[in-house]
Amino acid sequence: MSDFVSSGWAIYITVVTLAGLLACLALLILASRSKVQAGDNTTGHVWDVDLRELNNPLPRWWMWLFVGTIVFAAVYLALYPGLGSFAGTLGWTSHSQYETERERLRQDMAPVYARFKGMSAQQLAADPKATEIGQRLFLNNCAQCHGSDARGSKGFPDLTQPPAARLATETPEQIAAVIVDGRTGVMPPMGAAVGNADDIRNLANYVLSLSGSPHNDVAAQLGKAKFVACVACHGADGKGNKAVGAPNLTDKYWLYGWGEQAIVAQIVNGRTNVMPPQGRLLTPEQVQVLAAYVWGLSQPARVAGR
Repeated sequence: MSDFVSSGWAIYITVVTLAGLLACLALLILASRSKVQAGDNTTGHVWDVDLRELNNPLPRWWMWLFVGTIVFAAVYLALYPGLGSFAGTLGWTSHSQYETERERLRQDMAPVYARFKGMSAQQLAADPKATEIGQRLFLNNCAQCHGSDARGSKGFPDLTQPPAARLATETPEQIAAVIVDGRTGVMPPMGAAVGNADDIRNLANYVLSLSGSPHNDVAAQLGKAKFVACVACHGADGKGNKAVGAPNLTDKYWLYGWGEQAIVAQIVNGRTNVMPPQGRLLTPEQVQVLAAYVWGLSQPARVAGR
């Protein structure tokens, strides 16, 4: 009930729940006390000329089953949350059960992860058992965005790219930090700072020219002067600044799509991309193995040579 700002909602739910149970009990009592309404043990209702409704008592098994459900509901509401803000005599919560099961699982898995303690990321990436566990952790926690092959998609980085093409995950330590804390990348909208629509298109062509991508040469020359609006983050040479999360514009890795139209959209609208933190879902031992696995995806030669 923490989502409601008034305690009246808790009272309302409690009253409605208890009233429903009492109404079921009252209905059962009334039904069991019904009397014959006609001399032939019928209710007096007749359909289709001769179809009559009998007034037989409820079967005993059905009546006691009905009583049992009411008793079960009452006991359940006394033990567990269900009556508004009343927490139940057992004090059970879904959060406490989750934490208990998580801790039990962690204890069960402790011997498995114990053998990885003290191993470097390169050793873990070359260890078949650690790789198998890291892959399963990746499929369960990362594949939804980065894909089962870790090659990502539009808006989701390709984790098999060489470290030089990455912004914040070159080393295993950086990868582990991003897994635990998440990461937010922001490019502010720069359309107003660049100029009119033609200026923005010219700048987009200049950005394409930095990586040797197909572009309009004339537009690129006109847009070169407008690149001054981007220098603070991407640098005068367009090679980016990893300290502030500004990507290298001279390579051919386009996270949000390639071409003039895609770049124009970036300049005009900006971009905010978020990787949610996974620290609450994974133990430190799991983060260590997962970070080594992700690091190894972009280091096939070094891992194979170990």
